[in-house]
Amino acid sequence: MSRLGRVTDTGVGRALRARVGGWLRVLREDLWTLRADPLPPSTWLRWLPHGVVCLAAFGVTVGGTGDMNDNGHLGSSLAFLIAGGQGGAMVWGLWRPVPAWWLSMGAFVVGAVAVRGRLGFDPETYTWPWTAAGIIAELFVLLLLALRVPTRAAIAALALTALLTYVLESLRDAERYDTTGVLALSLFTVVVTVGTALRGRREARAELVEQTTLTAEERTRRTLLEERSRIARELHDVVAHHMSVISIQAQVAPHLVENPPDELKENLAGIRQNALEALTELRRVLGVLRSEHPGPGEPAGPDGDTGGHAPQPTLDRLDALVENTRAAGREVITEINGERRPLPPGVELSAYRIVQEALSNVLRHAPGARATVRLTYQPDGLEVEVVNGRPTGPAPPSTGAGHGLLGMRERVAMLGGTMTAHPWHWDGFKVTAFLPDTPPADAPGTVRSTDHTTEPRGGTP
Repeated sequence: MSRLGRVTDTGVGRALRARVGGWLRVLREDLWTLRADPLPPSTWLRWLPHGVVCLAAFGVTVGGTGDMNDNGHLGSSLAFLIAGGQGGAMVWGLWRPVPAWWLSMGAFVVGAVAVRGRLGFDPETYTWPWTAAGIIAELFVLLLLALRVPTRAAIAALALTALLTYVLESLRDAERYDTTGVLALSLFTVVVTVGTALRGRREARAELVEQTTLTAEERTRRTLLEERSRIARELHDVVAHHMSVISIQAQVAPHLVENPPDELKENLAGIRQNALEALTELRRVLGVLRSEHPGPGEPAGPDGDTGGHAPQPTLDRLDALVENTRAAGREVITEINGERRPLPPGVELSAYRIVQEALSNVLRHAPGARATVRLTYQPDGLEVEVVNGRPTGPAPPSTGAGHGLLGMRERVAMLGGTMTAHPWHWDGFKVTAFLPDTPPADAPGTVRSTDHTTEPRGGTP
């Protein structure tokens, strides 16, 4: 044989030995262990399966003792020991399925060897090597094993059971008996198959629940980012307006003073230059925030811009918003309390968007319901309240993601305000938000909501 052939054979043999050794190590880790793996209570039946197994174990112990004592001609103590081991393995399998399988196999081997020595005492034939009680016990043990261990371990346990059965039945010098090996192994195969299928189904459902949870969290996170991007785009006009005014005032200020000093001109020129640079950077950041397609309710501009050049709405357009809702066939009542005064542009924009979103949700989720929009001007801010009554019919199925409250909460938190959203009397819904005039500089505010994840029936989501 050439040197290349020897090297090839050695490599193939080494790989084969490594694969077999790895398989044996995995098998030892799966079946040579005392780890606990308790059977969880059933979702609907709770502890009933445990009670059924314990009752069956009692029947196997009593029935197996009597059968091996009367028909197998074993002593009462030995018969009870073997049957007790089989019944105990069933109960132990509820918590430690692998050790319980070893106990069951040990009881089977001891019983088969002991009964084989007594065969022929009676002219009647006897079932061997598996007794009826032994088959029942092993069925329960293998089922409990297949429900909790990997498929490879369940198949290995079934294979070892078949091997032991074959070895015992190969002892041909016993007296006549009714062989139960084929029947027992057929039933064991069915049980292992069913247990493995149930375990796979349970794992698939657990993975599906986990994946659904991750998908919902990712959807919520994506929606949150979209809402924040939308708010940033809307506030761009407000910030850009103020920066433009600063730049113009800094440019005009030297002309309002006769013979202004050079220091003043230099400082005002620096202010104007900084304002222009800030405005340029703001527009660059806005370009990053903009998406390729317009967001919900945002008209697309001629150059693909998502409405960035349109003026952002304020509370002066609240009447037009209410009229649009009334044109859709809904009754809307508007109440304004307190002395109406100009508010910061961000506050007015957020208040308008909150009312707009709340009225849109009333149209979507509360058919025929009457809505009330209440604005209360307080010394330190504005309180916005939108309440809808009981719907007159079932709401149509919603195709949206149902994150209307998320955008409201983000706007309120940005201004350092507070918000509550909860069901109202007789299947209605109420949204209340307080927007301060001067948001705190050190905190975005706290937002309270009694409804975070679900959309209430017949109300604002």
